[in-house]
Amino acid sequence: MLEPLQDFHKPQIKKSLYDYQLADLNKIFEVMKTAPDNFNLLYQLPTGGGKTVIFSEIVRRYIQNHDKKVVILTHRIELCKQTSKMLTGFGVHNKIINSNVRELPDQDQYKCFVAMVETLNNRLNDKKLSLDDIGLVIIDEAHYNSFRKLFKFFENCFILGVTATPLSSNIKLPMKDNYQKLIVGDDISTLIKNGFLAQAELYSFDVELNTLKIGINGDYTVKSSEALYTNSYMLSKLIFAYEEMSKGKKTLIFNNGINTSKEVYYAFKRAGYKVKHLDNTNTKQERKDILKWFKNTPDGILTSVSILTTGFDEPTVESVILNRATRSLTLYFQMIGRGSRILDHKKSFLVMDLGNNVARFGPWNQVVDWQHIFKYPDFYLDNLRNDEDIERDFVYVMPDSIKERFRKSQNIEFDIKMEYEQAIYEGRKSITAIERSIEQHSQMCIVNSETIFEARDLIKYLHDDISYRIKQYSYCMMNSTKNYKDWLMEEYVRKLRLSFNGKF
Repeated sequence: MLEPLQDFHKPQIKKSLYDYQLADLNKIFEVMKTAPDNFNLLYQLPTGGGKTVIFSEIVRRYIQNHDKKVVILTHRIELCKQTSKMLTGFGVHNKIINSNVRELPDQDQYKCFVAMVETLNNRLNDKKLSLDDIGLVIIDEAHYNSFRKLFKFFENCFILGVTATPLSSNIKLPMKDNYQKLIVGDDISTLIKNGFLAQAELYSFDVELNTLKIGINGDYTVKSSEALYTNSYMLSKLIFAYEEMSKGKKTLIFNNGINTSKEVYYAFKRAGYKVKHLDNTNTKQERKDILKWFKNTPDGILTSVSILTTGFDEPTVESVILNRATRSLTLYFQMIGRGSRILDHKKSFLVMDLGNNVARFGPWNQVVDWQHIFKYPDFYLDNLRNDEDIERDFVYVMPDSIKERFRKSQNIEFDIKMEYEQAIYEGRKSITAIERSIEQHSQMCIVNSETIFEARDLIKYLHDDISYRIKQYSYCMMNSTKNYKDWLMEEYVRKLRLSFNGKF
């Protein structure tokens, strides 16, 4: 095995590849040898697997063996710069075509060009710029559809699309229409097992997403997401989740909407935490300063929208909070992937899900049949679980940190459905199940407290457990309206507080 790269995101002069990267590289070259010049090939490798490393070595070998040039297309200026640095590390002399480049009088001096898709499209359409002798075109983050407009300029070139998720960002424009073959690299679980990615510890929180609306792009709208995630209940749940699971860890929070991210920033700021907000309206210098602060702040919290899903690598991230719901498999993998980089002292990271995402897509490290998704994307998208089914099947598991607060209790489990059925069987009113639940929670608080004030304070740690029990009870009653559950929640907490009177 060749000496491995120590850090994918820091370009070095001498480069070498891992065995799995070399194996995939050889598969790609086998297709290039046998396929026609205008063949379109798609290559999948998980976030953190080193796609840029692999295609940089492909570029180096291609230029060495062919009398043709290479173009690499990206959709973000940050990716342009990172790719250019990586290519330089492989000894590939390259030029970036950005908004400052109007013409290419010096193109004979280069064998490789790294271009922003919009910039290159404008220059080629205006005929202000031409690229000669191009044999290979590499498309980074190929699932974005903005690249399709450039295909007509490279009809006689071998096109290699590279992505972590071979599922189009536009449900009406499947990737199978533009690529003839898919090569799938090692999956996430294999990369974790072999020590190339960190293990994700997934925690899901009970949420109600029935107010979210799906837009024309197939994902939840920003407007409906902001209405839900900026309310005081969800902001409190977010901070509670952070304090119980992630406090003191370097944390990334992903939101759907700038207003949500700002409200999250203010909520954490009021709570006294070190936090910054970042979105696409920040200047380049502001973005640079914020990311530098985040890098150098061990317990820093960075809240953003989707600006950090690509082109951002910070291996010291210890916790990722999905403070949003998404129906995009690509976005799901990208968000969690931000915490998957390994370090000597970091072999795992936390993922807290406040959007039913893990239930919708499955665990981040599960094996995915990308070939089937590539060939039949409509089938996959049509069979995504809906939120009502997810919430009905949700099973609340008390986090260890909360269990510790109730360590003196012999039993903290309670099956509300079974208690409901038992009450009906005994000829009692169904509310008996709720009364028994309150009685058990009351005992848990009393046993683990010295004073009535401590007992009342413990109620806040039972909030998710209470909410879950009420939701399950409502399903049994065939009454799951929001007003009914809100009323039941208020009554439950009121009776629980009263149950402590005279017990201390």
